[in-house]
Amino acid sequence: MDTVLANLELAPPITELKLMEGGVSVDDRGLISFVNGFDFKGVKRFYLVQNHTAGFIRAWHAHKREGKYVSVLRGAAIVGAVSVPDVEHPDPKASVSRFILSASKPAVVAIPPGYANGAMTLTNDSIVVYFSTSTLQESARDDFRYDARFWDAWSVEER
Repeated sequence: MDTVLANLELAPPITELKLMEGGVSVDDRGLISFVNGFDFKGVKRFYLVQNHTAGFIRAWHAHKREGKYVSVLRGAAIVGAVSVPDVEHPDPKASVSRFILSASKPAVVAIPPGYANGAMTLTNDSIVVYFSTSTLQESARDDFRYDARFWDAWSVEER
């Protein structure tokens, strides 16, 4: 058994907040969307989020040990992430990173442990997928939640 465990390749932890952009390839057969820079090492589960309406916010949710990868499969959403070194006393003035994700421009946001995250759907048909580095049981023991407007990443600006 020790030999088997020693030969297992450990998944690299998510060490930085980053956007992995993908692309789309179109030919006479159809369309392929991809994010080739994302691999599934360390992913233990995934879940899909579909809100009933555009503009609905699900936030803020932090973990000390769990990392997440976020992508939009249909529609569009704002994904926010903020570093929370002290989950018991989060800084309301902390800088929030904001990503606009759309199914028409494939991308994955890597959110490392120690961050709070959230999302607001921009279209009624949005489907947001989360890939987690923790099991549901591990996540439940590492769960810190804050009000949806504790940090504001949700304003849509007219241009």
